[in-house]
Amino acid sequence: MKIATYNINGINGRIASLLRWLGEAQPDVVCLQELKCEDHRFPKNALLEVGYHAIWHGQQSWNGVAILSRYGEIQETRRGLDDDPDDKHSRYIEAFINGVVIGCLYLPNGNPWPGPKFDYKLRWLERLQAHADKLLSFGLPVALIGDYNVMPTELDTYKPVKYLKNALFRPESREAFRKLIDCGWTDAIRELYPDERIYTFWDYLRDAYGRDAGLRLDHFLLNEVLKNRLLSATVDKAVRGWEHSSDHAPVWIELKEN
Repeated sequence: MKIATYNINGINGRIASLLRWLGEAQPDVVCLQELKCEDHRFPKNALLEVGYHAIWHGQQSWNGVAILSRYGEIQETRRGLDDDPDDKHSRYIEAFINGVVIGCLYLPNGNPWPGPKFDYKLRWLERLQAHADKLLSFGLPVALIGDYNVMPTELDTYKPVKYLKNALFRPESREAFRKLIDCGWTDAIRELYPDERIYTFWDYLRDAYGRDAGLRLDHFLLNEVLKNRLLSATVDKAVRGWEHSSDHAPVWIELKEN
């Protein structure tokens, strides 16, 4: 079972690149973030033509998450997180696919720090922690997948000193991520590559991709049940170099079938 995550940074403007990558990589399940489109503009027919069913939670101009699957129609289990009825951002969608609970998330960026956007990021992380704890209690295979907008360690940025005042690398953000891990989740990339610099995002500015000045923002957190099925993980870095590509690259893991 091959599961991928891809911050597409505007799905309709990059649909050609998405379809090309789907054809080449052939993932079974894909979590998408930053759709930047309203629900009625989601390109469901184009995806269905290449074999992917989809569920999505869109928002005009910002945010938006979706799950694609080659296993047929998707059993959606949740959209949004509890404990903030005033939060209108489309940042979380969840489904049960091929025996696995898949949570697709787009965590708030939080910049500038300090400020209300950073406070919102930390509150959102607390709400994610509460839901993650609930998922652990079910005893099912679970993966929380997506753009976390957190660089957990110094290995996850090309220049740590540059990001000391950035919400992506603030101690508060990293501590909240560590708390998730400590409660029973495994960072799949770090499980397989504990000491390597691995990036999933390269800014459009200053030839960041050409210089390999990257960040690791896109993560797979697996519960204990699913961790034992982890086989491999890869960043499709070359996709970031395609014309008119997202500033993120697709990332995927491969799991043993149950």
